[in-house]
Amino acid sequence: MEFIDESLICSLLQDETLKDQSLQNEIIEKAKEAKGLSLKDSAALLNISSEDVLDNLFSAARQIKEKIYGNRLVLFAPLYITNACVNNCLYCAFRQDNKELIRKTLTLDEIREEIEFLVGQGHKRILLVAGEHPKKSSMQYLGDAVETIYKVKVNNGNIRRVNINSAPLSIDNFKVLKSFGIGTYQCFQETYHYETYKTMHPSGPKSDYAWRLYAMDRALQAGIDDVGIGSLFGLTDYKFETLAMLSHAFNLDKNYGIGPHTISVPRIEPALNAPAAKNIPFAIDDSSFKKIIAILRLAVPYTGIILSTREKAEFRRELFNVGISQISAGSRTSPGSYKESKESLKEHEMEQFQLGDHRSLDEVVKDCCNLGYMPSFCTACYRSQRTGDRFMELAKSGDIGKICVPNALSTFKEYLIDFASDGTSSVGEEFLNEQISRVNGTTNSKIKKMIERVENGERDVYF
Repeated sequence: MEFIDESLICSLLQDETLKDQSLQNEIIEKAKEAKGLSLKDSAALLNISSEDVLDNLFSAARQIKEKIYGNRLVLFAPLYITNACVNNCLYCAFRQDNKELIRKTLTLDEIREEIEFLVGQGHKRILLVAGEHPKKSSMQYLGDAVETIYKVKVNNGNIRRVNINSAPLSIDNFKVLKSFGIGTYQCFQETYHYETYKTMHPSGPKSDYAWRLYAMDRALQAGIDDVGIGSLFGLTDYKFETLAMLSHAFNLDKNYGIGPHTISVPRIEPALNAPAAKNIPFAIDDSSFKKIIAILRLAVPYTGIILSTREKAEFRRELFNVGISQISAGSRTSPGSYKESKESLKEHEMEQFQLGDHRSLDEVVKDCCNLGYMPSFCTACYRSQRTGDRFMELAKSGDIGKICVPNALSTFKEYLIDFASDGTSSVGEEFLNEQISRVNGTTNSKIKKMIERVENGERDVYF
């Protein structure tokens, strides 16, 4: 655990020289080169208190995000397949001691029904989520679930990328997981503060801090190209958590030549019989949360930053502008709840936590267009072997957009033809044509040919 240096982090947070506004502005200007920041630089930005410097920070985060990822927002939905869990995390409704939670593990037929609903909405990416249970979420079950998901076809649509959020595995089991054809493996440390971690995870396999911390190392060693990390903000001081998570990202980049493909930034939300979610130890205000996201964008500019539907729609719109590049939409956090098509009391008795944004995918897509963001359903990189260090090279150089823009436009056209409501289709077509007109030269011609192929009935057109 040597790369999470708590004494170093605490010394940086106590360094009064890092509160100097001139220094903070200098760091922000340096960050605009999109080469990333050091831990000390990031600590200085966490100390920003001036509104003027904050505005400068937010502006820089927007510039860097647009420089690397453009105006695209990648869309996905989580699929919870079991809420059975042998851990006892104090912030989670799935914890073993929660006797009021209705436990459910989906059958393969139920998984297929859930995916039929999600594909029918227009989704192309799924984040498969499973509680940690040796029998209910076995490797065999996970593999069968992924296979079932990939087989579903609805109205020309299908899931083209299954990412997975599951318990840490051994290297051998990570190799098995890779064989299922997954995309990114995602696992959150929840909190990097050792004593807080031990308090929040009193029993179960998850109580082993080091086993979880080194999960990404084992995944990469097993050949999984892309990994996603995250912290659950609210368990300890957000400044410590941000620097510790960046330490994790820097360590992965140093040891494997690639940092995390994604970083997630969930805040604790109310959850059934979860004591730490009822009385949040270190609740974070919206302004501080917005600052965290902007600093992450400056510090690790190549990384996709994920925002979930924990946050309310109004605040999500605001956060899009400071570095978010991936969002969930139309989410549910309990097994089997999508096919119900609307919220039910039973759903709340099965969910992991409460949501803030309850809009459908169609509503989110329309809103993105109105805000000037391109809804992206692209999954081409995994079919083109642009993963791991190959993706990172393109992202770090700022060249990923040359590939992603045409592919995003092509898949958005698919969505508009196959799944959009009349109102969203009208707004989306106007937005799509405006985006195409912004692209010059031979790329514009290539995009128009791709769009024409989609209009003629082809699907999954990409390069």
